[in-house]
This record gives sequence, C-alpha cells and structure tokens, in this order.
Amino acid sequence: MFSQLADKIYLVLMIAIISTQFQQANQSISGWVSAIMIAFTIPAILFGAGAGVYVDRWLKKAVLVLTNLLRGVLVLLLPVLLWLSQEISIGRLPLGFYILLGITFLVSTLTQFFAPAEQATIPLIVERRHLLSANSLYTTTMMASVIIGFAVGDPLLDWADNTFAQMGLRLPIGGKELMVGSAYAIAGLILMLMKTGEKRQPREKEQPHILEDLKEGLRYLSDHHIVRNALIQLIILFSIFAALSVLAVRLAEVIPTLKASQFGFLLAAAGVGMAIGAVILGQAEHRISHIQLALIGSVGIAGTLVGLACFSQQLSAALGLIALLGIFAAIVGIPMQTTIQAETPEAMRGKVFGLQNNAVNIALSLPLALAGLAETYLGLPKVFLGLAALSVLGGGLSWYISRREL
Repeated sequence: MFSQLADKIYLVLMIAIISTQFQQANQSISGWVSAIMIAFTIPAILFGAGAGVYVDRWLKKAVLVLTNLLRGVLVLLLPVLLWLSQEISIGRLPLGFYILLGITFLVSTLTQFFAPAEQATIPLIVERRHLLSANSLYTTTMMASVIIGFAVGDPLLDWADNTFAQMGLRLPIGGKELMVGSAYAIAGLILMLMKTGEKRQPREKEQPHILEDLKEGLRYLSDHHIVRNALIQLIILFSIFAALSVLAVRLAEVIPTLKASQFGFLLAAAGVGMAIGAVILGQAEHRISHIQLALIGSVGIAGTLVGLACFSQQLSAALGLIALLGIFAAIVGIPMQTTIQAETPEAMRGKVFGLQNNAVNIALSLPLALAGLAETYLGLPKVFLGLAALSVLGGGLSWYISRREL
C-alpha cells in the first residue's frame, strides 16, 4: 500500500514541482508534463521484459526491498539537486528540469524490476488455494491507491508542505518530497520482515543471458495456452481501460452537468467498481472456474460499453455503468492474473511477468494514441460499441481455446 500510494502521488509531485519552479506565467504546462510522462514511459518499453529475466535470477525479497529504498532515496535527493542547480541552464531549459527527467527515468526503471518481483512473490508467500483471495486483496488496495493518489494527491502534498513548514526547519528538502520518499522507504523497511523461503541461486546461474531467456519466456507462452490466453485477456482489458481514460474526457464534456476537467469522477467510479468486484471475488473463491469468470466478465464489460453508447449524456447512468464496468473488469483481471501465477513455475515467473508488463505497457500506449482519433472521426457511441465487440471477441476466443486445451 505504501509503495502503490507513492507511485501514484509521484506524478502529482512532478506536476507540482513543474508548476512552482519551471512553468512561466501564461505558459501551458502540457509540454512540461508530456516530457515527464515520456521519461516515465520509456523504461517500461525498454526494460519491462528484460527486467523479468534478472528477477528470475535474483532473490525476489532483495529486489522488492532495494527498489523501494532506492526510489525513496532518489525522491529525497531531488529537492537538494534542484536547489544546487538553481539559475543554471542548458540551452533553453533549466538544468533542474533535466534533473527532474533523469530522476523520473531512474524511478520508472526501478519500478520495472519491482513489478515482476511483486507478482512473482505473491505465489511464494500465499498457498495456491488462496491465490484468488490474495489477488482480490491486492487489486482492492491497488485501486484504492489509484483513487486516493489521483483524487487527493494534491491536497496531501500541500498538507505535507504546510506541516513541514510549521516545524520551522530550514532545509532544502520540502514536505512533498519527504512524504513521497518516506512512503517508498517505509515500504522497503516493511518488506524486510517478509519471509519468502527463497534460496540463493548457484553462482554459475547468476549471470542471465537476456536474449536466450526472453526467447525461453516466449516459447513458454507459446506452448502453454492457458497462460498465454490469460495474458491476452489482460492485454485486452488494459487496452479497453486505456481507451476509457481518454474517452472519459469527451464523455464528461457531453454530459450537461459535468465539465471536461471533471472526467476524474468517471474514472473514480471505475476504481470503486473494481474494488467492489475484488471483494466479491474474494468471497466467491472456488465456486466457479477462472475461465468461466473471465467469459462472464468479458460479456459484462461488453454490456456496460453498449449501455454507455446508448446513455452517454446522462450522468447517473454513466456513473452506474462505469462502476459496473469496473466490477466486471475485476471479474476478468483477477482470475486471469491468478491463473498466470498458479500455472507458471517459479523459475519462469520473472520472465513471464516481465513480458506481461512489457505487453501491457504497449497495450496501454496504443489506445491512448488511437482512442481520441477514433472518437473524432466515428463519434463516442461507435467507439464504445467497437470496444464492446473487442471484449466479447477476446473473452469468447480465450474461453473456446482454453476449453479445447482442457
């Protein structure tokens, strides 16, 4: 929870620093923020799959602890580096902004190692029969951190700054950076207490051959259709949610009682729905197979998207349908993630989760680029209907292939 919350508030922190230190009067903040987002995204594309190869060879607990502590140190160093680089420019941009980009790149790079290690650790500390409940709890806390981080991140940072100022300490570090850096550090310290039962690998196996291991991971996915289908389902799910994050701005614009800037209310409804779906799944463990759950969830997602196409201008209907979409998304995503964890052997988990993170990041990027363009030419209802067809097609095909394999 500490690590997830720090991840979400980190981007809010970057925007706060830009607006107070780099953005000029009457200047748009979009260019500055776009550069930060690019620096945050590039490591996911470059290192997402390769990081999993190393995670397979290293102790998962060590990776989790170190990535959190190092991210905490980087955030705590940031205000000191910005203070030292005042009034220094490279070209047209201040040196401090390049430092901001570099720290963001390093934090995101460490996150690429943390993510597969986190997913690979859950099966080590949770019995197989409790994996669905564990992933339900994981998803609930993750969605709660999304809602809290994006909804109240700015007030939290202001509160941290004011509290730090009232203490009367004259230090280059501010309350905002102290809050985010401490959250990462606390996560690392708590993880030191975790017992995973891992054993150090023999020395001759410690140096991974990245390309061969990546090929091994791809061969595993090719040969194991249940795991591959679960991964495809997750990619489709994340693609739909990435498109929804763009379409929500337009949806808020066409709803008479909302402004485009209030699209966050619509996305928060999806987060609440996912949390409810996670709780429902945690109570319904073992009563229905993962394949059937994914099919039910895919059809449910399609139904809610059709509803949004028909009732896109009514606030109450839109909020209810998006919350339902979140519930059905949990019914797809949690069992599929659990399937990957349960069916993948320990020696392959880092590779598989690294490939998963890489594929998901690419799946998130394409809809972000295409959804707005499609809405401009086709209109909001037709795009929702297209996403509904994608959900049914992906869910039905995965169910059919998995049934044949079984």
